[in-house]
Parts: sequence; C-alpha cells; structure tokens
Amino acid sequence: MWYHIWQMIKTTVYLDRDVALSLRRMAESEGRSQAELIRDALEKFTRRGKRPLPRGLGKYSSGESDVSERAREILRDAAKKGRWR
Repeated sequence: MWYHIWQMIKTTVYLDRDVALSLRRMAESEGRSQAELIRDALEKFTRRGKRPLPRGLGKYSSGESDVSERAREILRDAAKKGRWR
C-alpha cells in the first residue's frame, strides 16, 4: 500500500528495546519500512476497537420508529460521509 505523506500526521512512539529490535528485523525480512508495519498494525488494531456512542443517543424522538435498531448503521453511514468521528 502506498501512502502520501501530505495525508499523514507525524507522531513519535517510544518502544521497548526488544520491540524495536523485533520491528527492525521484521521490516528487513519483509522488505517493508518500520513505519509501514506500524501503520498497518495500528490500522488493524483501531478497526477492532469499539467507538463510544454519542451521549444522548436514544433520548430524542426523530419521528422514525426504527432509529434505535438502526443506530449503528446510521452512525457508520455518517462516519463514512465524514459527519461523525
């Protein structure tokens, strides 16, 4: 996967010596950069995590009877469109 640097935010991560050495060896053996391995691992990790639901969800009437059952679907669609993060 190719990344465009102007679409990224730079950050610093402190690693234990053993983890850093393992990461370096893994990058060399796979022919990938350490940064790419870290990005891929973090992307997979954050996709697994559950996002908290917004406060007030289910407190108000929208006039639609199935909103509470479709809350996750509605929020997922809003996130894809950039309306909720």
